[in-house]
Amino acid sequence: MTRPFSSNRGRGSARPTLYVFRSEKNAELNAFATSPTGSGLPEKFAPWIGTGSVAPHAAPPFGLSREAIESGIAERGFQLWRRTKHT
Repeated sequence: MTRPFSSNRGRGSARPTLYVFRSEKNAELNAFATSPTGSGLPEKFAPWIGTGSVAPHAAPPFGLSREAIESGIAERGFQLWRRTKHT
């Protein structure tokens, strides 16, 4: 199985742009991927709507760990995260 991103930390490789998506099926569910189209995101939560991107040198939103996101992408091809509603 080909992965869209392979972590080569420590070898001088560039970090990828992270693309941010939200699930139309579950308003609290979001995802990061390295594909601008969101290909490879879980179908059971589709459709996925692109909401933005995080440049290679930028920090992800909401204090999320870029290292954890990149690790999830290297392992699964995407990284899911939940954003809870505040009442």
